[in-house]
Amino acid sequence: MTQLALVIDLNVCVGCHACVTSCKQWNTSGSAGALADFNPYGADPSGTFFNRVQTFEVGKFPSTQTVHFPKSCLHCEDPPCVPVCPTGASYKRAEDGIVLVDYDKCIGCKYCSWACPYGAREFDEERKVMTKCTLCVDRIYDTALAEAERKPACVLACPTSARLFGDIHNPDSVVSVAIRESAGYPLMPEWGTHPSNHYLPRRKTALHIHEDELARADNPLKIDGLLPKPAKSEPSLDDLMSW
Repeated sequence: MTQLALVIDLNVCVGCHACVTSCKQWNTSGSAGALADFNPYGADPSGTFFNRVQTFEVGKFPSTQTVHFPKSCLHCEDPPCVPVCPTGASYKRAEDGIVLVDYDKCIGCKYCSWACPYGAREFDEERKVMTKCTLCVDRIYDTALAEAERKPACVLACPTSARLFGDIHNPDSVVSVAIRESAGYPLMPEWGTHPSNHYLPRRKTALHIHEDELARADNPLKIDGLLPKPAKSEPSLDDLMSW
């Protein structure tokens, strides 16, 4: 059985949020939208997003690293969000393994959100329905697009190619090869949901820090106590600018 999924390389993700904005743009204007935004530029913004990037600082000074962790629906092979849905709105497609929501059946009870151990469900406050990543199902099967463009919007937008897309049940697919060769792993496998999306781990590199690099250097202009000053005969800024 085909199981479409994303593989995300944490070693090359730079946290640029291109995947977040492209996902929002495509799905808002596509079959899943419109995704609500309330006061998006205010002090307390809220809205509906299928994809989010969480950023963490790990390690202890001076050996710290910044890790960007994209997260969306993992399209589990045994999704706990499906059996708890009282109306059958949440379902898993047999032909490609994508987990979807039928908005016409959804009553916004949030049972699926409580059942999901990954926090991947989003409640749309405007439409009062649960929403989630669809793997751009309306795009990947669109024959009007060139074959190279039949991928999720987040995959196409990633400037570092940190996101791969394909069938993890096909041993020769690009995602299966990446998982096999780079020790890809699922998120929180202890829950027994068998997430389809996988992550490629960060690869540690040697970091050599010298003692002098930890000492704060003084402003080189102040070392001799003399800051550059224009000659009295030179025009001042007020003479050159009209303001």
